[in-house]
Amino acid sequence: MALPDDVFEHGPDPDNPGWRHWNLKDDTLFNGAVMGKLITRVADDGRHARLRMFPERKHENLQGIIHGAVTLSLIDISLFTTMHTIGSGNAGPSVTLELSTQFVGGGKPDQPLDAVTEIVRETGSMVFVRGQVEQGDHIVASFSGIVKKMRPK
Repeated sequence: MALPDDVFEHGPDPDNPGWRHWNLKDDTLFNGAVMGKLITRVADDGRHARLRMFPERKHENLQGIIHGAVTLSLIDISLFTTMHTIGSGNAGPSVTLELSTQFVGGGKPDQPLDAVTEIVRETGSMVFVRGQVEQGDHIVASFSGIVKKMRPK
């Protein structure tokens, strides 16, 4: 089941040529209320997806870096972006089964934060994804995750 157009906005982003929106139309739900604007694109090689967020003051921790929970949220959302953009196209209904993350650097709040992903394997019911969170050449985290595709009820 594809994501319904009536609840999801994934059209071209006019402010960022080559990028597409990855936003729920109801911005009171988690993605919009907490993460803010999200955009995505597929690399020229067709094997890598990129999900970008634009950090705001509310995303910082007491040390002035991006809060780890925000980075984890970006990673979790990127699993579904990856399924939708370079996988089977079926990003919902699905659930995250496993997420392993290694934080290797602090996220800078004055730069976009990107989750860059690839699919290791996709089966009829599972998707195995790995990637990194980065800001240019600066690596914030590396991760792997498993998503279970759910059957519509």
